[in-house]
Amino acid sequence: MEVKRRTARTLVAKLSSVSERTRTEALSELRLISKHDPESRPLIAEAGAVPYLSETLYSSSPALQENAAATLLNLSITSRGSLMSTRGLLDALSHALSNSPSPAAVQSCAATLHSLLISDESYRPIIGSKRDILYSLLSIITAANAPPRSIKDALKALFGIALYQLNRASLVDLGAVPALVSLIVRDARTGIVEDATAVLAQIAGCEESEEAMRKAGGVRVLCDLLDEGTGASGRIRENAVAALLNLARCGGEKGRKEVREMGAKVIEGIAEVAENGSAKGKIKAVELLKFVFDGNGNEVRDFRYIPVLHSANKQPVDGVSAQNFDIPMVDVIAA
Repeated sequence: MEVKRRTARTLVAKLSSVSERTRTEALSELRLISKHDPESRPLIAEAGAVPYLSETLYSSSPALQENAAATLLNLSITSRGSLMSTRGLLDALSHALSNSPSPAAVQSCAATLHSLLISDESYRPIIGSKRDILYSLLSIITAANAPPRSIKDALKALFGIALYQLNRASLVDLGAVPALVSLIVRDARTGIVEDATAVLAQIAGCEESEEAMRKAGGVRVLCDLLDEGTGASGRIRENAVAALLNLARCGGEKGRKEVREMGAKVIEGIAEVAENGSAKGKIKAVELLKFVFDGNGNEVRDFRYIPVLHSANKQPVDGVSAQNFDIPMVDVIAA
């Protein structure tokens, strides 16, 4: 371990060299070490690497940006506190997200944010208060030429941000709803649509989303996903149900009316989730069915669906709420 500590200190010291070649070689080696040797990650952070890595995100060299961003991502797996305590780190990540010519650097920066957001709830309001970061992530998912990996990493970061209630209004204000609805409509790739609907469902859990959803045609798009003819995956259908339920619970009367009317047209799709979805998905679908049949959720008047509701209501689910659903928050992979 002492040898690894000395190696980390030596390489980090080279990051301040006046020689660009020395800095480049040291950075490349730090990236490789932090990727393949988990024990060295905290040692690299303790040696003071994070401020240098953060500063390198402003470099004009795409290669340097890429290696710095990847090393930060690797360090975030075990040394998140070192990153969050470094002054200017979030601003540097935001800069790279918006300005880096390297798609790999953009992906690593978005993945670093995702890593931070899933590790500690206290980071969510801090990161969510950085509107430049929110704007940069939304810009990625709306860019016509953004690589799929960049979009997926940005969506996962946006989901982590939206987990904090007070961040949702900021996302709505910055145009997240039309951006996500447009992405769902234009992108046929299942993985991206799954993640986009998960983020949209989370954002729907605030009253500010109602008007934005109405203007963007969000309810219609979500109901289309529940139409059996679209061939949407089970996870997409469950996310659509969660989004509609959140909107019904958090929106005003206009929003609830639209969910009721549009939901009535895809009753079969909602019932399919109630019968065959995941445990949490079944509970949400049952609640949405009740709401569609009766605005107050008190009575189901169509007897065809009573067996479905009865069966789904037997499923034991702990801690379920309309705003608490899943996106695969997979372990962060070293870059």
